[in-house]
Amino acid sequence: MLKYIWMVIQDLFLTVTFVTLIHAVIVKWFGRESLRLHRVGIAVGVISSIALAIVKNTTNKIVSSRWNHKIYIVIIGFTLAFLVFSLLFGRKREKAGGAGKFLTCFSGAGLSAIWIFYALPGAIAYPFTFNTMGNGYWSWYFFQRLTGWLLAFILLIIYARLLYECAFHIKKELMPLAVLLTGTMTNAFYCLCRFFVPWVNRAKWLNWPAAFDREKHAWAAGLVRFGSRYAMWFIWLTVILVFLLIVAFFMENTRITDPYDNPAQLRKLRARNRRHRRQAVGLLICLAAVSVSMSVIKAYDNREIALSEPETFTVEEDRILVPMENVSDGHLHRFEYKTDNDVNVRWIVVKKPGSASFGVGLDACEVCGNAGYYENNGRVICKRCDVVMNINTIGFKGGCNPIPLSYEVEDGNLVFRIEDLKAGEKEFK
Repeated sequence: MLKYIWMVIQDLFLTVTFVTLIHAVIVKWFGRESLRLHRVGIAVGVISSIALAIVKNTTNKIVSSRWNHKIYIVIIGFTLAFLVFSLLFGRKREKAGGAGKFLTCFSGAGLSAIWIFYALPGAIAYPFTFNTMGNGYWSWYFFQRLTGWLLAFILLIIYARLLYECAFHIKKELMPLAVLLTGTMTNAFYCLCRFFVPWVNRAKWLNWPAAFDREKHAWAAGLVRFGSRYAMWFIWLTVILVFLLIVAFFMENTRITDPYDNPAQLRKLRARNRRHRRQAVGLLICLAAVSVSMSVIKAYDNREIALSEPETFTVEEDRILVPMENVSDGHLHRFEYKTDNDVNVRWIVVKKPGSASFGVGLDACEVCGNAGYYENNGRVICKRCDVVMNINTIGFKGGCNPIPLSYEVEDGNLVFRIEDLKAGEKEFK
């Protein structure tokens, strides 16, 4: 569940922030009647994103990386257009006329649509990739992950609503515009860094006239490395900008600066300021929750879980003997054998509850590879995908279950054949 909270928020935070600020800025400049075009842009972005997510995950159609390569250029183009039209017509909207208003709204709608189309399909598609361990959509595994996915969207919706209120009602008109333009220009630079990735990687489908040369085009390789290494910097910069907007909005509502004629008007102004301060505090709480999800929750979810140390066993010719009394406590036991090819083959043994049999398998599965399994509060969990194993099914093939390993019971020992372990070498190379 935690995985999909931070992943959805990290994927959509920039898009939600910029689209919301564009919405607020357009209303401040040209009135609510000007929102129709921007709403069309949002609708186009959302509908096309849903369609793309469905096509990619329910059909055999291949949507290649060429999409993103072209989207980067479109984002850069609409960002520059919105920047130019905002500076030309936004602050001088009384003199802008119909053409200036249309160009500003159209560039804002286009930028919102392409941002949504770039970011939203991946977040929408997460439920298609939930690992339910073969139990389908009507299972605890699916709904647990779906809950995290939905919580992330709910948090972002609340964040967007409060951000709009703050950006729309703030008296310092330049503040939301400065946050918006700084953030969009910074992320346009990130898109420029990503634009050169296929060229640096020498993608055959690119068909550029100039082939990439590491010495001649070192600047492009430098951009790619910078964008890859510091991708989160662009998100944290936006977090800081939004925080400054919150502080400015809160501070300007700590005192009454508007004129009033009687005590009733004064009470009304005080009530307005209290409402605005509550909105600022609410937005700050949402921003803190977003920041925690992308830092603390992400770090916890990606923490390295150490596997337990392998236990001892006895080797007799071509067999390995493990005393049953050593593995009959219901806990996970791990063993490791180094083959002649210098490959460490791991396997696990766990006593099945209410049974005399054992769950035995390689410490690897066909889905997650050789990440291994660990025990937590009596549960056997896949280290890579966090799926909780049904201990009674360990030893059966399929899903995220450990790859079955044959064994025999002889004279109070579990007996494993070395040739069976050697057959599992390929899983641990």
